[in-house]
Amino acid sequence: MLGGTGTIGRATVRALVGRSHDVVCLVRPGSDPGLPAGAEARFADVTDPVALARDGVRGEAFDVLVSCLASRTGAPRDAWAIDHDAQANALAACRAAHVGHVVLLSAICVQKPLLAFQHAKLAFEAALIASGIDYSIVRPTAFFKSLSGQVERVRRGKPFLVFGDGELTACKPISDDDLAAYLADCLDDPERRNRVLPIGGPSPAITPRAQGQALFALLGREPRFRQVPVGFLDTIIAVLSGLGRFVPPLAAKAELARIGRYYATESMLVLDPATGRYDAEATPSTGSQTLFDYYARLVRGEAVAERGDHAVF
Repeated sequence: MLGGTGTIGRATVRALVGRSHDVVCLVRPGSDPGLPAGAEARFADVTDPVALARDGVRGEAFDVLVSCLASRTGAPRDAWAIDHDAQANALAACRAAHVGHVVLLSAICVQKPLLAFQHAKLAFEAALIASGIDYSIVRPTAFFKSLSGQVERVRRGKPFLVFGDGELTACKPISDDDLAAYLADCLDDPERRNRVLPIGGPSPAITPRAQGQALFALLGREPRFRQVPVGFLDTIIAVLSGLGRFVPPLAAKAELARIGRYYATESMLVLDPATGRYDAEATPSTGSQTLFDYYARLVRGEAVAERGDHAVF
Protein backbone atom coordinates (compact mmCIF):
# COMPACT_ATOMS: atom_id res chain seq x y z
CA MET A 1 0.00 0.00 0.00
CA LEU A 2 1.31 3.40 -1.00
CA GLY A 3 -0.14 6.66 0.30
CA GLY A 4 -1.65 4.93 3.31
CA THR A 5 -1.14 7.90 5.66
CA GLY A 6 -3.36 10.35 3.76
CA THR A 7 -7.04 10.74 4.58
CA ILE A 8 -8.22 8.49 1.76
CA GLY A 9 -5.24 6.19 2.24
CA ARG A 10 -6.05 5.59 5.90
CA ALA A 11 -9.67 4.85 5.02
CA THR A 12 -8.49 2.42 2.35
CA VAL A 13 -6.17 0.65 4.79
CA ARG A 14 -9.11 0.25 7.19
CA ALA A 15 -11.23 -1.19 4.38
CA LEU A 16 -8.50 -3.62 3.32
CA VAL A 17 -7.84 -4.80 6.88
CA GLY A 18 -11.59 -5.12 7.42
CA ARG A 19 -11.69 -7.52 4.46
CA SER A 20 -8.97 -9.65 6.13
CA HIS A 21 -6.17 -8.66 3.75
CA ASP A 22 -2.60 -8.60 5.07
CA VAL A 23 -1.61 -4.97 4.48
CA VAL A 24 1.93 -3.59 4.37
CA CYS A 25 2.10 0.21 4.11
CA LEU A 26 5.21 1.93 2.83
CA VAL A 27 5.54 5.28 4.57
CA ARG A 28 8.04 8.13 4.46
CA PRO A 29 11.05 7.70 6.76
CA GLY A 30 10.69 9.80 9.87
CA SER A 31 6.92 10.19 9.60
CA ASP A 32 4.34 9.06 12.14
CA PRO A 33 2.30 6.46 10.24
CA GLY A 34 -0.61 6.28 12.69
CA LEU A 35 -2.01 3.35 10.72
CA PRO A 36 -5.16 1.43 11.61
CA ALA A 37 -4.66 -1.69 13.72
CA GLY A 38 -3.75 -4.72 11.67
CA ALA A 39 -1.57 -2.92 9.11
CA GLU A 40 2.22 -3.13 9.08
CA ALA A 41 4.28 0.01 8.49
CA ARG A 42 7.60 -0.11 6.65
CA PHE A 43 9.64 3.05 6.27
CA ALA A 44 10.83 3.38 2.68
CA ASP A 45 11.56 6.27 0.33
CA VAL A 46 9.42 5.55 -2.75
CA THR A 47 11.37 8.14 -4.73
CA ASP A 48 14.51 5.97 -4.35
CA PRO A 49 14.25 2.63 -6.23
CA VAL A 50 17.05 1.08 -4.17
CA ALA A 51 15.47 2.06 -0.85
CA LEU A 52 12.05 0.96 -2.10
CA ALA A 53 13.36 -2.55 -2.82
CA ARG A 54 15.58 -2.79 0.27
CA ASP A 55 13.32 -1.26 2.91
CA GLY A 56 9.89 -1.77 1.42
CA VAL A 57 9.60 -4.92 -0.65
CA ARG A 58 12.47 -6.75 1.15
CA GLY A 59 12.54 -9.53 -1.43
CA GLU A 60 9.05 -10.71 -0.47
CA ALA A 61 6.16 -11.61 -2.76
CA PHE A 62 2.94 -9.58 -2.80
CA ASP A 63 -0.37 -10.14 -4.57
CA VAL A 64 -1.56 -6.57 -5.09
CA LEU A 65 -0.23 -3.03 -5.04
CA VAL A 66 -2.79 -0.44 -3.95
CA SER A 67 -1.62 3.13 -4.52
CA CYS A 68 -3.29 6.21 -3.09
CA LEU A 69 -0.06 8.14 -3.57
CA ALA A 70 -0.43 11.72 -4.82
CA SER A 71 1.64 14.87 -4.89
CA ARG A 72 0.88 17.32 -2.11
CA THR A 73 0.64 20.50 -4.17
CA GLY A 74 0.33 19.56 -7.83
CA ALA A 75 3.22 21.88 -8.69
CA PRO A 76 5.16 20.56 -11.72
CA ARG A 77 8.29 19.33 -9.94
CA ASP A 78 6.28 17.69 -7.14
CA ALA A 79 3.78 16.19 -9.58
CA TRP A 80 6.33 14.49 -11.80
CA ALA A 81 8.39 13.31 -8.81
CA ILE A 82 5.41 11.68 -7.06
CA ASP A 83 2.49 11.20 -9.47
CA HIS A 84 4.79 9.72 -12.09
CA ASP A 85 8.34 8.86 -10.99
CA ALA A 86 7.56 7.40 -7.55
CA GLN A 87 4.65 5.45 -9.01
CA ALA A 88 6.93 4.16 -11.77
CA ASN A 89 9.45 3.04 -9.13
CA ALA A 90 6.69 1.10 -7.39
CA LEU A 91 5.56 -0.44 -10.68
CA ALA A 92 9.11 -1.63 -11.35
CA ALA A 93 9.25 -3.11 -7.85
CA CYS A 94 5.99 -4.95 -8.58
CA ARG A 95 7.75 -7.24 -11.03
CA ALA A 96 10.32 -8.35 -8.45
CA ALA A 97 7.52 -8.85 -5.90
CA HIS A 98 5.42 -10.91 -8.36
CA VAL A 99 2.48 -8.49 -8.03
CA GLY A 100 -0.37 -9.53 -10.31
CA HIS A 101 -2.73 -6.59 -9.86
CA VAL A 102 -2.35 -2.83 -9.32
CA VAL A 103 -5.20 -0.70 -7.96
CA LEU A 104 -4.42 2.94 -8.69
CA LEU A 105 -6.22 5.96 -7.27
CA SER A 106 -6.10 8.55 -10.05
CA ALA A 107 -8.46 11.51 -10.63
CA ILE A 108 -11.39 12.24 -12.91
CA CYS A 109 -9.88 15.58 -13.93
CA VAL A 110 -7.27 13.83 -16.10
CA GLN A 111 -9.97 13.53 -18.77
CA LYS A 112 -9.20 17.13 -19.72
CA PRO A 113 -5.50 17.58 -18.94
CA LEU A 114 -4.38 21.18 -18.72
CA LEU A 115 -2.13 21.00 -15.66
CA ALA A 116 1.22 19.43 -14.82
CA PHE A 117 -0.12 16.96 -12.27
CA GLN A 118 -2.77 15.76 -14.72
CA HIS A 119 -0.16 15.05 -17.40
CA ALA A 120 2.00 13.25 -14.81
CA LYS A 121 -0.92 11.07 -13.72
CA LEU A 122 -1.86 10.27 -17.31
CA ALA A 123 1.72 9.34 -18.16
CA PHE A 124 1.79 6.84 -15.31
CA GLU A 125 -1.65 5.49 -16.20
CA ALA A 126 -0.31 4.77 -19.70
CA ALA A 127 2.78 3.05 -18.26
CA LEU A 128 0.62 0.91 -15.99
CA ILE A 129 -1.70 -0.12 -18.83
CA ALA A 130 1.31 -1.04 -20.99
CA SER A 131 3.01 -3.00 -18.19
CA GLY A 132 1.15 -6.24 -18.73
CA ILE A 133 0.09 -6.32 -15.06
CA ASP A 134 -3.65 -6.34 -14.36
CA TYR A 135 -4.86 -2.90 -13.32
CA SER A 136 -7.86 -1.08 -11.89
CA ILE A 137 -7.51 2.67 -12.46
CA VAL A 138 -10.03 4.48 -10.26
CA ARG A 139 -10.87 8.09 -11.12
CA PRO A 140 -13.00 9.60 -8.36
CA THR A 141 -14.90 12.87 -8.50
CA ALA A 142 -14.68 15.60 -5.85
CA PHE A 143 -13.79 14.73 -2.24
CA PHE A 144 -15.77 15.95 0.75
CA LYS A 145 -12.71 17.65 2.25
CA SER A 146 -12.19 19.69 -0.93
CA LEU A 147 -15.75 21.05 -0.72
CA SER A 148 -15.80 21.87 2.99
CA GLY A 149 -13.47 24.84 3.22
CA GLN A 150 -16.27 27.38 3.63
CA VAL A 151 -18.14 25.78 6.51
CA GLU A 152 -16.33 27.83 9.17
CA ARG A 153 -16.47 30.93 7.01
CA VAL A 154 -20.26 30.72 6.72
CA ARG A 155 -20.60 29.79 10.39
CA ARG A 156 -18.84 33.08 11.21
CA GLY A 157 -21.50 34.99 9.30
CA LYS A 158 -19.66 35.54 6.04
CA PRO A 159 -21.16 34.91 2.59
CA PHE A 160 -20.51 31.74 0.60
CA LEU A 161 -18.07 32.48 -2.23
CA VAL A 162 -18.83 31.20 -5.73
CA PHE A 163 -17.15 31.73 -9.08
CA GLY A 164 -19.46 33.29 -11.63
CA ASP A 165 -23.06 32.56 -10.70
CA GLY A 166 -22.19 29.39 -8.82
CA GLU A 167 -23.58 27.21 -11.59
CA LEU A 168 -20.43 26.90 -13.70
CA THR A 169 -19.58 23.43 -12.45
CA ALA A 170 -21.10 20.36 -10.84
CA CYS A 171 -19.82 17.21 -9.17
CA LYS A 172 -20.97 14.02 -7.44
CA PRO A 173 -18.90 14.16 -4.23
CA ILE A 174 -17.63 10.93 -2.70
CA SER A 175 -16.65 10.30 0.91
CA ASP A 176 -13.33 8.83 2.01
CA ASP A 177 -15.02 5.70 3.35
CA ASP A 178 -17.15 5.09 0.26
CA LEU A 179 -14.15 5.56 -2.02
CA ALA A 180 -12.04 3.32 0.21
CA ALA A 181 -14.64 0.58 0.01
CA TYR A 182 -14.72 0.89 -3.78
CA LEU A 183 -10.92 0.65 -3.98
CA ALA A 184 -10.79 -2.35 -1.65
CA ASP A 185 -13.51 -4.15 -3.59
CA CYS A 186 -11.41 -3.83 -6.77
CA LEU A 187 -9.20 -6.61 -5.41
CA ASP A 188 -11.96 -9.21 -5.62
CA ASP A 189 -14.21 -7.96 -8.44
CA PRO A 190 -13.09 -9.31 -11.84
CA GLU A 191 -15.34 -6.79 -13.59
CA ARG A 192 -13.07 -4.00 -12.34
CA ARG A 193 -9.87 -5.47 -13.76
CA ASN A 194 -8.13 -3.85 -16.71
CA ARG A 195 -10.54 -0.95 -16.71
CA VAL A 196 -10.51 2.79 -16.09
CA LEU A 197 -13.23 3.39 -13.51
CA PRO A 198 -14.74 6.85 -12.97
CA ILE A 199 -16.74 6.92 -9.76
CA GLY A 200 -18.80 9.41 -7.77
CA GLY A 201 -20.84 9.41 -4.60
CA PRO A 202 -24.53 8.56 -4.18
CA SER A 203 -26.07 12.02 -4.54
CA PRO A 204 -27.14 13.71 -7.78
CA ALA A 205 -24.68 16.16 -9.30
CA ILE A 206 -24.59 19.38 -7.28
CA THR A 207 -23.31 22.87 -8.08
CA PRO A 208 -21.36 25.17 -5.75
CA ARG A 209 -24.51 27.28 -5.30
CA ALA A 210 -26.45 24.21 -4.19
CA GLN A 211 -23.65 23.41 -1.73
CA GLY A 212 -23.97 26.89 -0.24
CA GLN A 213 -27.74 26.74 -0.04
CA ALA A 214 -27.59 23.44 1.82
CA LEU A 215 -25.02 24.80 4.25
CA PHE A 216 -27.08 27.89 5.06
CA ALA A 217 -30.15 25.68 5.59
CA LEU A 218 -28.25 23.52 8.06
CA LEU A 219 -27.21 26.64 9.95
CA GLY A 220 -30.76 28.03 9.86
CA ARG A 221 -29.72 31.17 7.99
CA GLU A 222 -30.79 32.97 4.85
CA PRO A 223 -28.42 32.23 1.95
CA ARG A 224 -25.82 34.91 1.20
CA PHE A 225 -23.50 34.56 -1.76
CA ARG A 226 -20.59 36.60 -3.07
CA GLN A 227 -19.77 36.10 -6.72
CA VAL A 228 -16.10 36.11 -7.71
CA PRO A 229 -15.34 36.71 -11.41
CA VAL A 230 -13.24 34.00 -13.02
CA GLY A 231 -11.22 36.85 -14.50
CA PHE A 232 -9.91 37.54 -10.99
CA LEU A 233 -8.04 34.23 -11.10
CA ASP A 234 -6.86 34.96 -14.64
CA THR A 235 -5.30 38.21 -13.42
CA ILE A 236 -3.53 36.42 -10.56
CA ILE A 237 -2.22 33.77 -12.93
CA ALA A 238 -0.95 36.36 -15.40
CA VAL A 239 0.85 38.38 -12.70
CA LEU A 240 2.44 35.35 -11.03
CA SER A 241 3.46 33.85 -14.37
CA GLY A 242 5.15 37.07 -15.41
CA LEU A 243 6.98 37.49 -12.13
CA GLY A 244 7.81 33.78 -12.12
CA ARG A 245 10.19 34.32 -15.03
CA PHE A 246 12.45 36.14 -12.59
CA VAL A 247 11.42 34.60 -9.26
CA PRO A 248 11.02 30.81 -9.66
CA PRO A 249 8.91 30.28 -6.50
CA LEU A 250 6.26 32.55 -8.01
CA ALA A 251 6.07 30.32 -11.07
CA ALA A 252 5.05 27.46 -8.76
CA LYS A 253 2.39 29.69 -7.19
CA ALA A 254 1.10 30.45 -10.67
CA GLU A 255 0.57 26.74 -11.22
CA LEU A 256 -1.37 26.54 -7.95
CA ALA A 257 -3.55 29.40 -9.18
CA ARG A 258 -4.12 27.49 -12.44
CA ILE A 259 -5.22 24.50 -10.39
CA GLY A 260 -7.69 26.71 -8.53
CA ARG A 261 -9.04 28.09 -11.79
CA TYR A 262 -9.42 24.60 -13.21
CA TYR A 263 -11.55 23.42 -10.32
CA ALA A 264 -13.54 26.66 -10.42
CA THR A 265 -14.48 26.19 -14.07
CA GLU A 266 -14.47 22.44 -14.83
CA SER A 267 -17.02 19.92 -13.57
CA MET A 268 -15.82 16.76 -11.84
CA LEU A 269 -18.02 14.45 -13.91
CA VAL A 270 -17.52 12.08 -16.82
CA LEU A 271 -16.61 14.03 -19.95
CA ASP A 272 -18.38 13.02 -23.16
CA PRO A 273 -15.61 13.08 -25.80
CA ALA A 274 -18.15 13.37 -28.60
CA THR A 275 -19.81 16.53 -27.28
CA GLY A 276 -17.09 17.92 -25.00
CA ARG A 277 -19.69 18.23 -22.26
CA TYR A 278 -19.76 16.79 -18.76
CA ASP A 279 -22.42 14.15 -18.22
CA ALA A 280 -23.82 13.57 -14.74
CA GLU A 281 -25.92 10.61 -15.88
CA ALA A 282 -22.83 8.86 -17.28
CA THR A 283 -20.94 9.32 -13.98
CA PRO A 284 -21.33 6.12 -11.91
CA SER A 285 -22.30 6.36 -8.25
CA THR A 286 -21.41 4.30 -5.20
CA GLY A 287 -21.76 4.36 -1.44
CA SER A 288 -24.25 5.87 0.97
CA GLN A 289 -22.65 8.99 2.45
CA THR A 290 -23.65 12.36 0.99
CA LEU A 291 -21.86 15.70 1.17
CA PHE A 292 -24.81 17.27 2.95
CA ASP A 293 -24.74 14.54 5.61
CA TYR A 294 -21.07 15.43 6.08
CA TYR A 295 -21.92 19.15 6.31
CA ALA A 296 -24.43 18.30 9.03
CA ARG A 297 -21.75 16.44 10.99
CA LEU A 298 -19.39 19.42 10.65
CA VAL A 299 -22.07 21.83 11.83
CA ARG A 300 -22.79 19.61 14.86
CA GLY A 301 -19.09 19.35 15.65
CA GLU A 302 -19.00 15.60 15.03
CA ALA A 303 -16.32 15.88 12.33
CA VAL A 304 -13.40 18.16 11.48
CA ALA A 305 -12.72 19.12 7.86
CA GLU A 306 -9.19 18.36 6.70
CA ARG A 307 -8.31 20.87 4.02
CA GLY A 308 -6.49 19.67 0.92
CA ASP A 309 -3.61 21.49 -0.75
CA HIS A 310 -5.80 22.09 -3.80
CA ALA A 311 -8.65 23.75 -1.93
CA VAL A 312 -9.68 27.01 -3.58
CA PHE A 313 -11.01 28.73 -0.44
